Amino acid sequence: MSFTVAIDGPAAAGKGTISKGVAAHFGFAHLDTGLLYRAVGRRTLEGMEPIAAAEALTAEELQQGDLRTAEIAQAASKVAVIPEVRAALVDFQRAFARRDSGAVLDGRDIGTVICPEAEAKLFVTASAEVRAERRYLELSAKGDDVTREQVLADVRERDARDAERSTAPMKPAEDAVLLDTSDLSVEEALAQAITLIAERKPATP
Repeated sequence: MSFTVAIDGPAAAGKGTISKGVAAHFGFAHLDTGLLYRAVGRRTLEGMEPIAAAEALTAEELQQGDLRTAEIAQAASKVAVIPEVRAALVDFQRAFARRDSGAVLDGRDIGTVICPEAEAKLFVTASAEVRAERRYLELSAKGDDVTREQVLADVRERDARDAERSTAPMKPAEDAVLLDTSDLSVEEALAQAITLIAERKPATP
C-alpha cells in the first residue's frame, strides 16, 4: 500500500535533511523535487529554453553533482514561476509519490498541488535570518565567495518569488503540520517529524 509524505517549506529550513531522515527511518523512497527545477535551471544557464528543458528532463540529470550552487538555485527559482515548466514536471513527481514502497517528496507545492491527497503533510520553516546563516555556512564550506548580507538578501528575494508566483505559490496545505526548526537541532527536528508522520501511518499488520 502506498503512503506519501509531503514536506514543503522555504529554502534552508531543513526540509531536505528532514526528508532524507524520514525516508531512511520508514524505508521510503525520497525525491528532492527542487532538484527537478535546479536541473532545468542549469540547462537555462547553458542557453536552453526553460519549457524545452523541463520537457526533456531525465532522471539521470538529477544525479549530476553541480546542482547545489547559489547561481543554479536562483535560476531554479526563476524557472519555477513558469506555469508550463511546472506542468511538465508534475507527472514525474506524482508517479514517484504513489510507488508501493512509500515515498517522501520535499519541495514547495507538494502538499498543495502535487500530492494534495498525501497521507502526511509537513510544512518545515525557520526565520529568514536562521535560514540565511545555514545557507551561508553551507556555501562558504564549499568555497563560494559570499557574504552573510548577500545570502540573506537572496533568501528574502527567493521567499518572495516563491510565495507570490501565480502558479502553485509556496504556502502550507490546510492540513499540513507546521514544524519550525529555528531553535531545533537536526536531531530534534527529525525526531519531531518522525513522530508526526508515525501518528498518520497505519500500523503494519
